[in-house]
Amino acid sequence: MWKKIRVVILLFVLLVVGVNTWRDMNQNWNKAIIVLLHPINADGQTATEHYIQQLSIDDLDESKQYLMEQSKQFRGQPIQVYFQLGRELKNIPPKVPENPSLFNSILWSLKFRFYAWKQHENGDGAPAVTLYLNYYDPQNIQSLKHSTALEKGRIGSVNLFASKKQSESNKVVLVHELLHTFGAKDKYDLNTGQPIFPLGYAHPEQNPRYPQQYAEIMGGYIPLSATKSKTPDNLEDTMISDLTAQEIGWVK
Repeated sequence: MWKKIRVVILLFVLLVVGVNTWRDMNQNWNKAIIVLLHPINADGQTATEHYIQQLSIDDLDESKQYLMEQSKQFRGQPIQVYFQLGRELKNIPPKVPENPSLFNSILWSLKFRFYAWKQHENGDGAPAVTLYLNYYDPQNIQSLKHSTALEKGRIGSVNLFASKKQSESNKVVLVHELLHTFGAKDKYDLNTGQPIFPLGYAHPEQNPRYPQQYAEIMGGYIPLSATKSKTPDNLEDTMISDLTAQEIGWVK
């Protein structure tokens, strides 16, 4: 009797996991997308805390408009995406392993999902995506480690500067990681940081090829030559390619 009950419970759990995984990998873009943002004072600095306290959801109107305009080009109609500014959290997400072996990556993924589960409260609702925004004072750190996000679970750990001067470039990073949660793949060389040709180029057919004027959002950078590139200043310097649109389900 108890054996049968355990089997039924196990099958139910597997069914729930399977349904959630299918849902995460098959986004219905006709429904409104709620993105919950949890700011975190990742370096514990007073300046960082002051920056977090003055954050406003209105600051992300440009990001929302960008996604609506880009999606309309592929779908014929814009997606409906809404950002919600959630509670400031005190605990930072688990750090991405320095040596990303298969085992370490799997272990980190499990830790990150457990972290997200622990942080969630009933008042957070049921967002489509939850991003944890780790803010750092640029006076104390000159460069940030790579952000990362998971499609399965729809969560992301996003490293940002606590500075109005970098607010525009922060939006580029945020949108990049948000698209990861919907299945978009990186299109730059992990060793060199250079966009991969032609996948990571906004206009690979351009002649002459360099310099490019825009960055493909998942390529991350604007190619200036075969070996040099620059960081886009804002979302207006980026675009979403056909391949990325296909990866996230905007086109078949």
